[in-house]
Amino acid sequence: MNIRELILVLFLLSLSLPASSGVLVRWSSSTVPPADALGMRDLVISWNERALPLLNYARKHGYRVYIETSLPQAALVAEKAGKIGVEGIILNVPQSERAGLETALPRLKSDYPKLRFMILNPEGKLPQMRGSMVVKHDSVLEVSSPTAQPWIDTNLSLIKIERRAEQQTPLYTFSWLRSDVGPQARKLTATDYSLAVSEAGAFHADLVLDIDEQLQAGLNAKDASAWKLWKEVRNYTDFYSPDKSDVSLQPAANVAVIMDDLDPGDEVMNLMARHNIPFKVFRSSDLQPKVLEDFEIIVVFARLDRESAQRVAELATRGKTFVLVEAQGSFPWHNTESIRLNDHATSYALGEGRVLELSEPVTDPETFAQDIRRLLGKDRALISLWNGLTTIAVPYTSNERDAEEIEFINYAADPLPVQVRVKGSFGSVQYESPAHACCESLAPVQHDGFTEFVIPELQIAGRVHLVAEEARPSH
Repeated sequence: MNIRELILVLFLLSLSLPASSGVLVRWSSSTVPPADALGMRDLVISWNERALPLLNYARKHGYRVYIETSLPQAALVAEKAGKIGVEGIILNVPQSERAGLETALPRLKSDYPKLRFMILNPEGKLPQMRGSMVVKHDSVLEVSSPTAQPWIDTNLSLIKIERRAEQQTPLYTFSWLRSDVGPQARKLTATDYSLAVSEAGAFHADLVLDIDEQLQAGLNAKDASAWKLWKEVRNYTDFYSPDKSDVSLQPAANVAVIMDDLDPGDEVMNLMARHNIPFKVFRSSDLQPKVLEDFEIIVVFARLDRESAQRVAELATRGKTFVLVEAQGSFPWHNTESIRLNDHATSYALGEGRVLELSEPVTDPETFAQDIRRLLGKDRALISLWNGLTTIAVPYTSNERDAEEIEFINYAADPLPVQVRVKGSFGSVQYESPAHACCESLAPVQHDGFTEFVIPELQIAGRVHLVAEEARPSH
């Protein structure tokens, strides 16, 4: 390992969060209910001089207080925060400003070792289901007919980018701004908050959750309807609390996405997430046999130089399938057998694998995601859902192979049965949800190395625990 690589490793380690915090509540009112009553102890306060009374008040009422600030103001805020006794600093840093972290963050940690520094991505989406699908044609977003498959706004691709190479626990936030603003705007409901909490918990990410001013006022005034709403939300925050979720499990995936430009708004990744294609995100420097040995399909949006093209050829020869988007140049596989699929796509056979070259960028992410799903085929798909048009499922594992746990999020928030097919032979399938204590036994049906089962009623969130057939205790 050379000096540059060592510096990069040390920097990535410096980004690692020591532990998951789950949900942190962003508060702006001058007072806050006691932490025991709210049921959450991590409070986020945006920094300004007027925040000091609230900060002191919150600490006296049992909260671990974090100050949120921008990167340019971080040193000044940390200097004051260290004297006040806050838990840590949350650095609100958009993706476009992350380059400054490489030098600023190690310095901040060195200068203020008693403070915990957390990096917040403020570019999250309001999790919701829309009535229509959105696709991109010629760089223009178009909305499909109301009868088409529903469109889901999910933060899964953002979280996968934040987790890239699993160097840190993703931390993000989003705005509650909706299209129905003004006097007729719909009030936020327990379902709105619960869906936001569930999405972060199911995707093993941390969330800074905005509590709107109306709800803050109601909770402070001991309003019965406000506390009824919050009690419903507490079912979900408790369900996903770090001490009740096995965050040591890692997302299972057999599709890799390699990018130079890590864009959380990339519609290709959003649609892959939407179609329940388990994938992980890497940079072009990760195009190494050891890194990609457990992946069956590798989608490459990065430009290939001579060395990386040789690695693609080596991996394809071993049986990997590569999809090269907007491929340009002369590559080793151009001398092998090829099949012209259409005007913009050519397939090259290479050893036990193949390379698919697309000469143009992806203009229809929906079709592209479906094509990736077809490339996987039934035999290589880690998970498939029926009657789950509004549901995203994420399998987790401890061994990069068979799933051991699956998290489900239903963005429609209306109860529905979901039929699931997961790779692996499992003799025990146990289901739990925020509304029901663990666990309900579901009947598994095994066939050709896969297990099928039905979740009888998935409302917003649920979790399935899987035990392999050979691991079941004998009687």
